[in-house]
Amino acid sequence: MNPAFVLVHSPSVGPRTWAPIKSRLEAGGAATIMPTLVGVADSGPPFWRVVSQITREAIDQLPADQPIVIVAHSNAGLFVPVVVTSAPRPVAGCIFVDAALPSLSGPTPVATPELLEFLRPKAVDGRLPQWTAWWDDEDVAPMFPDAEVRRAVSAEQPRLPLSYYEELVPVPPGWDSRPCGYLLFGPPYDAMAREAAQRGWVVEENAGQHLHQLVDPDTVTRTIVAMSASWRSSARDPDGG
Repeated sequence: MNPAFVLVHSPSVGPRTWAPIKSRLEAGGAATIMPTLVGVADSGPPFWRVVSQITREAIDQLPADQPIVIVAHSNAGLFVPVVVTSAPRPVAGCIFVDAALPSLSGPTPVATPELLEFLRPKAVDGRLPQWTAWWDDEDVAPMFPDAEVRRAVSAEQPRLPLSYYEELVPVPPGWDSRPCGYLLFGPPYDAMAREAAQRGWVVEENAGQHLHQLVDPDTVTRTIVAMSASWRSSARDPDGG
């Protein structure tokens, strides 16, 4: 059985960032689910546990014997280890798309000290502005194909609590015993792509901005499918066995 794709969006944004890829995967005959993590903003810590629960419940809707490929964008990459180890279906592989990487061992901080220093003055009553409001417009506008898509994506962005970025995400051992790959769009995630290569992962590049899946969904979809093609016959059970 071909694997289903589990598209995990960053909790900083919303599922619309994956919607064009979902529609193209499904048009190509691939089962695809897109868990909605917007409610994580209101869940309270530990936020990683809520991400794990939501993705598990979404994956549980698939046939019992259908393996999955987890595709995570941006800081959703940090949650891949807990998603893998809680998944109720065999995980054939994981693709990190312009994403942060979990630590090789030990818990992973959601934000660096430098990012926390940048964010703390922005918090009001413990909540941050929407992600696109953190940056200047000249940096934000090129990430979107047009103003309509920008409005739709921006409208569903949550206002995450600062405590979300202060959290440590556990990294269960053995989560990366299945194939992993990295799809780079561009800086500053090129450093992550180099680290992925050092881990022995396959690395591909579709040059663009951080939300390139919205700008060129056809190319991004083809790359994701190609990266996962060799994993279709090598699915392993969720605990890496």
